[in-house]
Amino acid sequence: MTAKIDLWTAALCKPDPGYGGWARVRRDADGTLAGAAGGERRVSGPRMVLAGLVDALTALGDLSPDAAVTLRFADPALAAELVASDGAYALAEPEAWATARRLLAARPLLTLAPLAETTPAAGFLKAWADFGLDTAKTRGTFRAAIPRPNLLKFPG
Repeated sequence: MTAKIDLWTAALCKPDPGYGGWARVRRDADGTLAGAAGGERRVSGPRMVLAGLVDALTALGDLSPDAAVTLRFADPALAAELVASDGAYALAEPEAWATARRLLAARPLLTLAPLAETTPAAGFLKAWADFGLDTAKTRGTFRAAIPRPNLLKFPG
């Protein structure tokens, strides 16, 4: 039997280009939660979306490729971009795009599901993406785990 894993991602960039942040949360079949947030300076919106996606997919490295994964993403353009071979994200961020495509190809049982902006999970992720953005303003490129007490409040 394959494991059932849920992933959520969100990103933002203010202004675009400018400061950016991303966040991701993973829930395993047993309900265990893990998450991370990060940010960068002088970055584009597509770069932050792809950074969150790459971090989320990299966090699946401990699973077999046949694990069933559902990826819920806040960026409305992500699904369309993932099926385009030369979409705007590929042109804007070729290295991050290539990494994301390689990680996606290794996950044959990946289901993509848009995450409505009005859901509590989207609000949680956007708050952490905003934290990543703010931290990047003062510290530069930033990545850290979301603390367990905060993850226990995840509404997903």
